[in-house]
Amino acid sequence: MNNNETALNRRDGANASMWQAASVNDPATHHTDQEEIYDTLIIGGGITGLTTAYLLQKQGKHCVLAEAKNLGFGTTGGTTAHLNTFLDTTYPEIDSNFGKETSTLMAEGTKKMIEMVNTNVQDLQIDADFELKIAYLFSQDEKETKELQSILTSSQAAGVAVSEANENGVPIPFKQALRFENQAQFHPLKYILGLAREFEKLGGKIIEQTFIHSTELREDIHYAKSEQFTLKAKNIVYATHIPPGINILSLRNAPYRSYVLAVKLNSGEYPDCLSYDMQEPYHYFRSHEIDGQKHLIIGGADHKTGHGDPLKAFEDLEDYARKYFDISEITYKWSSQYYVPVDGLPYVGHLPGGNKGIYVATGFNGNGMILGSLSAVLISDLILGKENSYEKLFSPSRLKPIAGFTEFVKENADVAYHFVADRFGAEIIKSTNELGRSEGKIVEFEGEKLALYKDDVGKVTALNPVCTHAGCIVNWNPSEKTWDCPCHGGRFSVNGQVLTGPPQKDLEPVPLHEITSANTNK
Repeated sequence: MNNNETALNRRDGANASMWQAASVNDPATHHTDQEEIYDTLIIGGGITGLTTAYLLQKQGKHCVLAEAKNLGFGTTGGTTAHLNTFLDTTYPEIDSNFGKETSTLMAEGTKKMIEMVNTNVQDLQIDADFELKIAYLFSQDEKETKELQSILTSSQAAGVAVSEANENGVPIPFKQALRFENQAQFHPLKYILGLAREFEKLGGKIIEQTFIHSTELREDIHYAKSEQFTLKAKNIVYATHIPPGINILSLRNAPYRSYVLAVKLNSGEYPDCLSYDMQEPYHYFRSHEIDGQKHLIIGGADHKTGHGDPLKAFEDLEDYARKYFDISEITYKWSSQYYVPVDGLPYVGHLPGGNKGIYVATGFNGNGMILGSLSAVLISDLILGKENSYEKLFSPSRLKPIAGFTEFVKENADVAYHFVADRFGAEIIKSTNELGRSEGKIVEFEGEKLALYKDDVGKVTALNPVCTHAGCIVNWNPSEKTWDCPCHGGRFSVNGQVLTGPPQKDLEPVPLHEITSANTNK
């Protein structure tokens, strides 16, 4: 594995993505003038946050962006960076749940976002490996073929450039395939760092390693507090997937992880397209060159965060990849998080129940690069007082009972189960001596459940396993070396530090000096 050490601190897991191999974060501005009142504070340094910041600053607003870790630390640093005019929520589903006019609107919006990314790359001279590509979606049985025909009809009606094809771009058997024109791919970290540089050139401020733990509204000014200082702003944008705290968006989005392999092929022949099967979960493919070496990127094996077995997910994905490709080396493997909205479309706009001037963007499903960009356009328009045709459609306050009720009940019944069952049904480990090196487990000690981790030298770290967001019990992720919450997707490091929201507080450390000393001698 080519997971270099410097990359390990740049994203929310132990497995480095291939984007980090050729990316170095630019020094960010550290600005702590507590007297300055910004037009907008953007919290989160991924594609949504940086695009929003750039668009607002470009329009003459004075903005500051605060990132808890480093730019691209979250999903943007772990995406596979597909840019599509078709979505995980298919056009037949959008037709059924929202109407054909909405499908047309989504088709127009996704096309414009590919064009916007391309324009930014050209105008700002960002070396982001942007390439237009053909994309294929293919079926492998009769049920999938029927669904594919429906996708073709609805997509064409929505205005998407798609037609039937006699190939699928990859050496995988298929029954039928669709060809989508003018899709794209890019290097996500190079792109957002280019936006960051331009944002700063325009006078914007970026502060990394700054966790905003609370906000307060006083006389129309938001006071955003970190451990180091307080920032003042007229507006706040949470570009963090789920906003902090317990709110309706935690219940209307389900967190999932998707798994990725970057591999070298013995043949040296790599697909020159994007391609997707229709399995559940589906697999996705594309190629990318890093430092002169081409890689095939294969993703899939998705499961709800904190529920599946990450090691088995990687194993299943590798078995699938080797079945169809002659792989010489697996150079990178990693996973990344996304949120599935209950009715299929993102939640973007004013935070329900929040103070005036607080905006959120979440529920991008597996289309974060496109929908994160589209969300940035919508939020910047809302702040600038401009009309935007997506405002009502994406409103976080909406509720579509017909479209979303079944999934809403299923996801929240699952959450309710973990509130209770995790406290009484977790595997009980009789002795911490059963912990292997670099291993974590939920154990019971003196009547209390603990999250225990033993490092490479045998030192044990003990944490209170109750997630600080809503009280669920976290589970160990042996691949990313993280504690993952099965309810709302909060994720913590082995030391209990928040890696992925919505938790605002770290897991509570528990001193276990006797256990530590006993296990370090093992």
